[in-house]
Amino acid sequence: MSPPPLRILIAALGSHGDMHPFLALGRTLRERGHDVRLIAPAIYESMARSIGLHFVPVGSIEHFERHSSRAELWHPRRGFLVVAEIAGELVPEYYRAIVDNCERGRTILVLSSLVLAGRVAQEVLAVPAVTVHLSPAVFRSDRTWAKTALPLADWLPNGCIRLLFAAVDLLVTDPALGGPVNELRASLGLGPVKRILSQWIHSPDRVIGMFPQWFAPPTSDWPPQTVLTGFPLYDQADVTPIDAELEKFLDCGQPPIAFTPGSAMRHGERFFAAAVEACRLLGRRGLLVSLHAGHLPARLPVGIRHVKYAPFSRLLPRCAAIVHHGGIGTSSQALAAGLPQLAAPMGFDQADNAMRLQRLGVAEILPATRFSPRVAAAALEYVMDPIHRAACLVVKKRFDGQNPLVKTAELIEQTFHDRAGPRL
Repeated sequence: MSPPPLRILIAALGSHGDMHPFLALGRTLRERGHDVRLIAPAIYESMARSIGLHFVPVGSIEHFERHSSRAELWHPRRGFLVVAEIAGELVPEYYRAIVDNCERGRTILVLSSLVLAGRVAQEVLAVPAVTVHLSPAVFRSDRTWAKTALPLADWLPNGCIRLLFAAVDLLVTDPALGGPVNELRASLGLGPVKRILSQWIHSPDRVIGMFPQWFAPPTSDWPPQTVLTGFPLYDQADVTPIDAELEKFLDCGQPPIAFTPGSAMRHGERFFAAAVEACRLLGRRGLLVSLHAGHLPARLPVGIRHVKYAPFSRLLPRCAAIVHHGGIGTSSQALAAGLPQLAAPMGFDQADNAMRLQRLGVAEILPATRFSPRVAAAALEYVMDPIHRAACLVVKKRFDGQNPLVKTAELIEQTFHDRAGPRL
């Protein structure tokens, strides 16, 4: 007899691209017979309901729009404080939503990196939980440290790196995140926590990295309960087909170069202006991908087209290259398409992802501060050469036969059965 279905509460926070893996995971778990509920910002309700997921909103659309439109979100260092503010303000709402939807004895929590209330709920409710990280930069390591806003020289001893990390926790991350978390904990009779981002966010039951080992091999100081499952690669292609106008554009000329600064970016005026001019210098067609039209040039020349959204799994195989911000979702879709990449990282995990793409031989890095038409055009010519294209095809083959969503679902089920029995 098969085991009874679980109630799986997926609590996620992030951009549209960050939400896609949790939508796909939720649908995979639902198809396996479980009662799945997605707890996420209200702005994502239509995305969840389009694939039939039970949705529990937190926050308001106005709250999310107000914060995501702030220009400082994209500052290399201050951007973290904006994200911390968003996550902190939502701590009480996420906690209430988890408590209200938890059914003890059959519930497991699946938590994205910044749903801090989930770890508190795990402790209070005594239910198993899985933390899911989408990119390797979330893992703190003094052996192979992530390339982030903290400048670290390769020659620094491990001991110095550990001291620097401890100072960052003490002076930056804990003050930014600890207030809302420890305020909630105090109201529940729990003691304060520290080292929140480097240690506490990882569930002691299970940590899943949704990226492959060939992209970021684990180090010995990652949490020992970590398992890597691979890139999820979900982009709503099943419910959001390429529209007729875009199909016509793709069919009527040479493959375009795609440009995107990410789904959350609203201040890409300089990026898109340079993209248009770089295409002119190269004599290539271009496709500007952005949910927000306000930062695009007022008039686009012939051969340049704007689209709000198109599933990258369908779009990128029909492009010549992609220029992007280094987001993990865009990076992985381009890897799966075998497409040359030019990464212009702006903040968060983007520089680390870009570095890993470059090491694979499929991309070059052009810092956002140096992103100009001539430099971008030269970098694109270089990255579209036969050597990079050959490396792209080699990496593309690594996706054959992989099913990371099923593997992740199986680990979640296994974690419940391994952990829930003795604790309930």
